[in-house]
Order: sequence, then C-alpha cells, then structure tokens
Amino acid sequence: MKFKDRLHSAVLLDNPVFMQTIGLCPSLATTTSLSNAIGMGLAATVVLICSNIVISLLRKFIPEKVRIAAFITIIAGFVTIIDLSLQAFIPSLAASLGLFLPLIVVNCIILGRAEAYASKNKVLPSALDGVCMGIGFTFALVLMGFFRELLGAGTILSGYVGADKLGIQIPGLYQYPVAMMILPAGGFLMMGFLLAAIQYLMNKKKGDK
Repeated sequence: MKFKDRLHSAVLLDNPVFMQTIGLCPSLATTTSLSNAIGMGLAATVVLICSNIVISLLRKFIPEKVRIAAFITIIAGFVTIIDLSLQAFIPSLAASLGLFLPLIVVNCIILGRAEAYASKNKVLPSALDGVCMGIGFTFALVLMGFFRELLGAGTILSGYVGADKLGIQIPGLYQYPVAMMILPAGGFLMMGFLLAAIQYLMNKKKGDK
C-alpha cells in the first residue's frame, strides 16, 4: 500500500479512535484543550514511530513467549524519555497531561501496532505505519480538543508559557461558555457527536456512489 493510501486509511477509513474505538481513555481525558490534545498526540506519535522501528529491528531476536513483555519494555523506555523531556522543557504541558503521559505505555494503539504490524514487517514499513497511525490518532485528539475547548471555554489554544497566558478568546463563547464540554461528560458527548457526524458523511458518500 502506498504511503498516501495508508495515511488516508489511518486518518479517515481506519482511524484508531473514531473507527477502531481504541485509545479512548487519553482521547477523552486529555482533550479538554487544543494544546493538550496536540501535546498528547505528538508524544504518542513519537513513541509509536520509535517503538515500531526498534521492535521491527529486534523482531527476529525476541522470543515468542516474552514478546508482549518485551514490547511493553521497549515502549516504556521511549515513554520515559518523552515524559522526562516534557517535564524539563515544557513543564506546563507535562503537568496538564499528568498521569496520562506515562500511561502511553499501555495505550492499545501503540501496543496493537507493535503486535500486529511492527513485529511482522521490516523497518521502513513499520516506521511509516507508526507515522500514519500517529497522525490519525493526533487528528482525532485535535478535532475533539478544538471543539471541546471552543465550546467549553470559548478559547483556542489557551495555556501558559511561564507566567504569560496564551490563547485566542472567541467573543460570545468566551463570556458564555458551555462549561460541561470540558468536563468528563463533555468528552463522551463530543465523541458521540463526532462519531455520528463521521458516520453520516461516510454513509452519504457511499450513497452518492
């Protein structure tokens, strides 16, 4: 499969969040703002690419009986690097993501791609698979984070860099936000709305054909 087709599949047709409905815990918990969604998506993508490459390189040397434990150990190593790097260079983002950053270790998307793809394919295809699935995951988080922050806080990309507050305030929504959208219930509602919209568009496209 060509890179373009694989990317199209990972982002739309086989999106890990919207189509496979895996990795929902970080998708619901870390999308209260667009900046959190971008941070989590990029962190997971880096871990996905790096772990796929290493697992593909070692696929012939990892004993079958301990492959899952080996995969988790490799993934945990990269997650630790990302976690410590964010704490050192972007502590505000690391604090916002909290426990969900180290929980990337047991993210079903990353472990699933390691087991289903990287352990059975060469390095370059495995790296491309990590890129595509990471972009698909990030796309889902960004979409949810954008609408939840917009409706729930009336802002876009709000956050702090040092003592400086950043973000764009949307007139009307900023003064009268739907605060529930940045609460846990809002995550489930937004997921439902997006799933319904995606299914409607896909069914409409099939009908047009």
